Amino acid sequence: MRYLVLLLLMVGGFSASAQTQLVEAPELSAREKKLLLMDMTLQMETAEAINHMYNFKFAKAEQQFRWIRQKYPHHPLPYFLMGLSQWWKIMPNIEEERYDGPFMLYMDSTIVLAERILAKDADNAEARFFLSGAWAFKSRLHSERSNWRKAAVTGKKALEYLDMKTEKQELGSEFLFGDGLYNYYAEWVPKNYPLLKPILMFFPSGDQKRGIQQLKDVAQNAFYTRTEAQYYLMRILALDENKPYEALRISEYLHKTYPDNPYFHRYYARMLYTTGQYTKLEEVAKNILHKIDSRMPGYEAISGRYAAFYLGQMYDVLNRHVEARTYFLRVIAFAKSSNDLDSGYMLYSLLALGDMAKEDGDEKLAKRYYKEVKKYGSRSHGAHERARAKLKEM
Repeated sequence: MRYLVLLLLMVGGFSASAQTQLVEAPELSAREKKLLLMDMTLQMETAEAINHMYNFKFAKAEQQFRWIRQKYPHHPLPYFLMGLSQWWKIMPNIEEERYDGPFMLYMDSTIVLAERILAKDADNAEARFFLSGAWAFKSRLHSERSNWRKAAVTGKKALEYLDMKTEKQELGSEFLFGDGLYNYYAEWVPKNYPLLKPILMFFPSGDQKRGIQQLKDVAQNAFYTRTEAQYYLMRILALDENKPYEALRISEYLHKTYPDNPYFHRYYARMLYTTGQYTKLEEVAKNILHKIDSRMPGYEAISGRYAAFYLGQMYDVLNRHVEARTYFLRVIAFAKSSNDLDSGYMLYSLLALGDMAKEDGDEKLAKRYYKEVKKYGSRSHGAHERARAKLKEM
């Protein structure tokens, strides 16, 4: 269901109006009527703030975004950027809801202003771009909160808007972002979820190869959507296309460009683990744990669970069981602190601790760990099956 929602939501703008007009909308000045997305001077003025945002220096970023709002008070751009800033505060832990309200308010403001521009200029590609982005992010949050009805309704409107004949050359690579995601997932979803084919038969057909190429174009040439395209491209290559080394290159670039972004940091660690590059992984994962201990913004239990598990697995493979045990215990502590007791990271950590206790001849302790796997994991989980088998052997 989540991929269907992604297909519906992440690809285009919406024709529906925002429910509440949050921002007064007088006539645009001549300066505000121009396409700000293509204003090279503004891009140079904005670049540092956007880099601060992706690097989790939100106070510095938002100070600059407020300056843009002061300069262009009736344009959707500064409100969209402020909303995007709230979104990245959510990203390290998607269950975090305290930023939902400000995020929705900024995106609603973006929609109000963009629709007012579109009402006066039906061919304004920039207004459609902001409607696309703001509604897509709102809809994605609805899907993350399992508000499927809202997500699906607004997603359908996204596709209606995508059908509008738009001259996209004005915005160049910025507009390819939505096209790339749609082209990829419009073909990917029915291949992986055959039951959805009857629903999708009324949608425009997709092209996965073209979608990836479009995302690569955006990742290389766009300004405002470049990092978002890199993020999706990294995930697609890692999870769907089975190209871990390509995903690794993107994750390494994102981490080195934004070293204090916890999401990019842990994804880089994940790709190092996937590709077996333990020498680099050790330093990267320990740095995540250090930043958690230092209470850096966005670094919390989820990132810690990832990092500690990778270190535990690495040391276990290297037969360094003292270190492995230390990090597996940290996985369990992180999982319990975030109430993720049924996560695979916790279950396999418990299983590994049981195996090490059994190897050390402490069958009582081993049984305790195996029983905890059974307690927290579903019966169909691989760790649960292995724990049952271990207990049966004992």
